Amino acid sequence: MIDVNTTALGWSQAFLGVAMLAGCASTPFVPRAVLEQQVTAHERAFAQTMADRNFAAFQTYISEEAIFFTGPTPLRGKAEVAAGWKRFYERPVPPFSWGPDKVEVQDSGVLALSSGPVRDSEGKLIATFTSIWRQEAPGVWRVIFDKGNETCDCAKAP
Repeated sequence: MIDVNTTALGWSQAFLGVAMLAGCASTPFVPRAVLEQQVTAHERAFAQTMADRNFAAFQTYISEEAIFFTGPTPLRGKAEVAAGWKRFYERPVPPFSWGPDKVEVQDSGVLALSSGPVRDSEGKLIATFTSIWRQEAPGVWRVIFDKGNETCDCAKAP
């Protein structure tokens, strides 16, 4: 005969033990330098979508929760960002290009910042960009914030 109370207690203890072990599992440590290389590669591939005129690929780098400061009103969410940026992909020649010259990743490996120059189609520096990336799965980084800032031609400034 099975003692229901003993069996129930045994199962609950086993479940508790498994739950405790699962709680001990954590994401494997990835050195910050490796994470910075990942983000740099993602930023370069993201920028390459403009050069390649590949709007579908562009969208894969945008988080569902993204906020892009493109114009007077921020674009909120992946769909709005895509709709707002589609115009940049419609002409045969890219209107601008960008690339990272600085990438920093938090020690936790969750968020990263990339920044660098933005150049017009002739290669002239016209702005700088700053993007905040979030690691949404191991090795999968997506932009959650993006903002460009026009550069000043300080020699011509009054």
